Amino acid sequence: MIVVTTPTGNIGRQVLRNLLESSEPIRVIARDPSRLSSQTRGRIEIVQGSHSDIAVVNHAFAGADAVFWLAPADHHAESVEAAYVGFTRPACDAFRNCDVKRVVGVSALGRGTALAKNAGHVTASLKMDDLIASAGVSYRALTMPSFMDNVLYQVEPIKNQGVFFEPTPGDLKVPTCATGDIAAVAAKLLLDPSWSGQDSVSVLGPEDLSFNEMAQIMSEVLGKPVRFQEMPVEALRSRLAGAGYSQPMAQAMVDMMVAKNEGLFNAEPRTPRSTTPTSFRQWCEGVLKPEILS
Repeated sequence: MIVVTTPTGNIGRQVLRNLLESSEPIRVIARDPSRLSSQTRGRIEIVQGSHSDIAVVNHAFAGADAVFWLAPADHHAESVEAAYVGFTRPACDAFRNCDVKRVVGVSALGRGTALAKNAGHVTASLKMDDLIASAGVSYRALTMPSFMDNVLYQVEPIKNQGVFFEPTPGDLKVPTCATGDIAAVAAKLLLDPSWSGQDSVSVLGPEDLSFNEMAQIMSEVLGKPVRFQEMPVEALRSRLAGAGYSQPMAQAMVDMMVAKNEGLFNAEPRTPRSTTPTSFRQWCEGVLKPEILS
């Protein structure tokens, strides 16, 4: 039995789709099962509720061999540690209670670097990994840089103004990865009962690109000029506050972006194992362009 959390989220739904191609029994935890297709609901077992609820996870993890774990975004949390570590604590109790063997979790790059000590979401993700490891399960933390899919938050300015914004220098080359590749790596691990112990698996995409280079690729794929414009970090803080983020969660995002600009995501060299196939150009053609044209 494999249990999937966040089965309607961007990564979780792709993990679930990959797992459905196997014959493994699958159980999901979903706040709103109606967001799953009727075909999917007919193939899986559903536990309704939040995976921060000890009763829900004890029920969901009973008899489970493997769990896909993702702490969902909580823009209103009282602290970034509460959003990751506090949210995950009931699950770790349930891992022990239910004798779960293997867990695959979504985390971030940066372990072992000085920059990770005050990097907001990254710092909290690594603390979450430590908590899961302390539960005694075999664990694989999928460690990622920024997602290509984050560009989708700026579909409107790209579509209407031909511009997108980030608080990052336009010439800074960094790795990015597609969520589809993350899901593929996660599903492969969940379906493989042979691994044990605790380790991280980096998902770095095939190349490092700057935002200026990404803008050029967007222009070529979309057939219209697109440019990148660097925004001040304080403008990001104001934008997040205007979108309803709590002060600690806005600060966590700012801290992560500052650490990224100082080289946090460039500390780990790309290897054949960490290189995933989807290029930014392929992602633009398959994901961004249909969104722009819709």
